[in-house]
Amino acid sequence: MKLSAFKVLLEQTSKLKFQLPNGSFIPAHFHITEVGVINKHFIDCGGTVREEHKINLQLWYSVDLHHRLKSEKLLSIVNLSEEKLSIGDLEIEVEYQSDTIGKYNLAHNGDHFQLTKTQTACLAEENCGIPIQKAKVALNDLAKTVAGDSCCTPGGGCC
Repeated sequence: MKLSAFKVLLEQTSKLKFQLPNGSFIPAHFHITEVGVINKHFIDCGGTVREEHKINLQLWYSVDLHHRLKSEKLLSIVNLSEEKLSIGDLEIEVEYQSDTIGKYNLAHNGDHFQLTKTQTACLAEENCGIPIQKAKVALNDLAKTVAGDSCCTPGGGCC
């Protein structure tokens, strides 16, 4: 999710809730401890130099069970960060403590925010010799996909 979409959702949200990929919710007494920009300048295994820029939100909670961050307050924190750090409309990455610091993408399901899994990937598969995986399709499913249910069946007229 980009910053602009996050801000619109914050304006429309009365109660902040963040759900983890396993379905559990981050405790309601969480804090946003950091808003920042992560700039990554790297070279992939194929030798291509790349840059990545993301906004980083760090969610954290402590023993302060009465703390409740309102969407208006979070929006003001985001606006201040945007101004002071010259943040553009970048993708948001969320950090949250689990077994180690977890990095998540951010989505919204119409009711609450969702922290979605991130994955590693080879960015230069064509240069590494990694074979391209072909989609496995059952022949029965292929016939339906190509021309409808009546194709390639006895009396279907496709042969």
